[in-house]
Amino acid sequence: MKEQILPRQVTVERTARILRQVGFYVADLHTVRPSCFDLIARRDSQLLLIKILKNVDAIDSAGASSLISLADLMHGAPLLIGSTSGGQLLEDGVLYTRYGLGILTLETLEDYLVKGIPPFLFSSPGGTFARINGRRLRQARERAHHSLGTVATMVGVSRRTIQLYEEGGGAEVEVIERLEQIFDVPLAQPLNPFEVTTETEAEEEGGPSAGEGKGLPSIERSMAAILSALGGQGWKVEVTIRSPFDALARHHIDPQRNLVVMGVGDLMSAVRRARGLHEIARVAEGWSLFIVPERKDRENIEGTPLVEIAELRRHRDPESLLDLMEERTE
Repeated sequence: MKEQILPRQVTVERTARILRQVGFYVADLHTVRPSCFDLIARRDSQLLLIKILKNVDAIDSAGASSLISLADLMHGAPLLIGSTSGGQLLEDGVLYTRYGLGILTLETLEDYLVKGIPPFLFSSPGGTFARINGRRLRQARERAHHSLGTVATMVGVSRRTIQLYEEGGGAEVEVIERLEQIFDVPLAQPLNPFEVTTETEAEEEGGPSAGEGKGLPSIERSMAAILSALGGQGWKVEVTIRSPFDALARHHIDPQRNLVVMGVGDLMSAVRRARGLHEIARVAEGWSLFIVPERKDRENIEGTPLVEIAELRRHRDPESLLDLMEERTE
């Protein structure tokens, strides 16, 4: 019997505990706004950005797109943990998708990470399906000396459908069970919830301008100056939307320290957001940086170095900026 729906706060805590149990370093940002994710976690080279909702219908195309885009920028995988959709409980052991974003119940995530039991089923319009190991099916059919037509008759589908199964297509659970009974071999393919390949259903939408919704009218002007200064140093800068940071910067000079998570605003904003930036950077194995009009002799806040826009303009190469950030980091 499926347990009752947990309060979101409890689900966040349990998700973080599961991740830590299997060796992930986790930063909890579920109280930070705006943010398209609640937890960021790393284990070795695997980085996860996780959003947690009781009702997954609350995610819209823009929110899903922001999470997917941000995970891609950070070379990580996005995931949504939820409990209900359309007034119905989500099933354990099933991988759902919404706007190209993978969705699991908390129990399915625990089975996958702790017990090593992957989901085999995925939800799609029309029902619940599994993906067939086409190579194994073809080998089993050929060993039994059955033609495509013979197997199709035994299962109750068309010859072309069996051919599609052998090419790795999805099938209803009942069909796969009949095939497994016929050939006495497991045919359902395990699914990796961190590698969702479903094409997004969301249409491309024009995103808001840099810093929109951050509540600081001067951010657009500041961001333009920052983009110009960093671009001149060879950094690739991506402005982010619905994120606890304002931009990500990367540089090819040193793969070990080429990611900078940036906030932009005044000192009061830095005080509110610096700790979250620092935690994100630690998990992502990069740097946090807060760019301010004036830092008033403060070197850093909560481990996040402060750099004035005027200082940023004076640097002509990425190494000098990285050195400055290192000097101002506790």
